[in-house]
Amino acid sequence: MDVNIPEVVEEIRTLFERYEQALIDKDVDVLDATFWNSPHTIRYAIHENGYGFEEIHAHRVRRPPGPGIKLARRRLVITTLGRDMATVNLEFDMRGRTTTGRQSQTWVRFPDLGWKVVSAHVSVTEATPAY
Repeated sequence: MDVNIPEVVEEIRTLFERYEQALIDKDVDVLDATFWNSPHTIRYAIHENGYGFEEIHAHRVRRPPGPGIKLARRRLVITTLGRDMATVNLEFDMRGRTTTGRQSQTWVRFPDLGWKVVSAHVSVTEATPAY
């Protein structure tokens, strides 16, 4: 299995950036299109757990538009495994806090759907790590 095929990494980077902009714009159509429409999809966030696409969608609708919790990126790591699986991990400074946020996504390319997030997680460290 090839790791980090350049064109696959760029596909995921483009989709991830589209998702990040949709969070700011509260573009629910793009947010929904990013995630696998399945009861098996999971998204853990800081203040809610979404089990299945319908719960995740309901949170998206309730969420106010705006820049959200992310102030600045610290580190973005995209890892692709072959041509059909990828992970995205982002470490970021949080808006209005001294803690560090973390975000992870697992992406799968479905033959009939294209790339979809099947699992996502957002969490906060208790203190900003020293580097």
